[in-house]
Amino acid sequence: MPRTRLTLAEARRAALAAQGFDRPRPEVPPTSRQVVDVVRRLGAVQIDSVNVLTRAHYLPAFSRLGPYDRALLDGASGSGPRRLFEYWGHEAALLPVATQPLLRWRMDRVHDDAWGGMVRIRREQPDLVAEVAHVVRAHGPLTAAGVESIIAHEEQRSREHWGWNWSAVKRALEYLFWAGEVSSAGRDSSFRRRYAVPEAVLPRSVLAVPTPAPEEAHRSLVLIAARALGVATAADLADHFRLPVAQARTAIDGLVADGELVELAVPEWPTAYATPDLRVPRRVHAAALLVPFDPLVWFRPRTERLFGMRYRIEIYVPAAQRVHGYYVLPFLHGERLVARVDLKADRPGGRLLVQASHAHGEVGDEALAALVAELRGLAGWLGLADLVVAPVGDLAGRLAAASRR
Repeated sequence: MPRTRLTLAEARRAALAAQGFDRPRPEVPPTSRQVVDVVRRLGAVQIDSVNVLTRAHYLPAFSRLGPYDRALLDGASGSGPRRLFEYWGHEAALLPVATQPLLRWRMDRVHDDAWGGMVRIRREQPDLVAEVAHVVRAHGPLTAAGVESIIAHEEQRSREHWGWNWSAVKRALEYLFWAGEVSSAGRDSSFRRRYAVPEAVLPRSVLAVPTPAPEEAHRSLVLIAARALGVATAADLADHFRLPVAQARTAIDGLVADGELVELAVPEWPTAYATPDLRVPRRVHAAALLVPFDPLVWFRPRTERLFGMRYRIEIYVPAAQRVHGYYVLPFLHGERLVARVDLKADRPGGRLLVQASHAHGEVGDEALAALVAELRGLAGWLGLADLVVAPVGDLAGRLAAASRR
């Protein structure tokens, strides 16, 4: 059948709608269900340890819902009724619990896909790995330091006898985590993962689901990605859950043959795909700051194709060589990324610092006012009283003046 054609603007609006940016934010404080629904819609929310602003996994819900109680997300993935769990989805990520069976193929491939240190600890110190698993089962939830403390106390063995140290215990835990033999019961106040057995973390109904064949799991994950992205190339779909390209390609071909995905032509894109019920709104009126790990922008080639923005994270770039700043958030206004701001939370001083601000194309007065409103809303949500704009970047002067108004 002939391919459906979309203009780039239509593809962009379809992507924004799929990501939840086509709907107004709630007028009352968001509920736990609304917060969890954001994660379900996106398929995965990436976790990152950088805390210069706030932990990355909190921002996608803020971008779509506005200020919400972060304890709602913590509860859904930690102490409350378990609706989210942590695993390697798109990097370390929060995922709906229903996704767990679809990732068991990755758990089974721990020896092939896990990092070298994890696999090596299992090969070289299997007794330590077994002891770590026993301690978690008997005493969890525990941090890595807690596991080490119990082993040292109960076994009364020296580090020299065992030949391990904290990093060896951590590697053993990470091996078990990748393999699905332990899970995460949330994070402590220092953002350290608390390890527990899956039965203590995941609902029984999820654990009882038969493990699908890898090919079926890949198809399901590609479909989740397609719904989350709206319009996507094969590379976009593979990246969402970091699927091997060949397996993703096989899944896509099968889904197209079965009518569960349709092919689309977007100017200057490779072949794109969408579910048959793709929605393309006439307009999108969005205003949102996007964390560098937001699913709308986390795959940089897609960001450039959709928005014409060459976006790079510069955390690991030497300060003198940075172009836009250390922790830069693009600003979405309407259907465009119109600016980028380098943000830092000065918690002792109670200030949100805009350390640099740059325009991406034309930034009109309406977009500038919306950016100020978003920055003030973010500051309030983070408990920061003041907004301070540094004179760095081609948008800084106008942004500072607008913020004073």
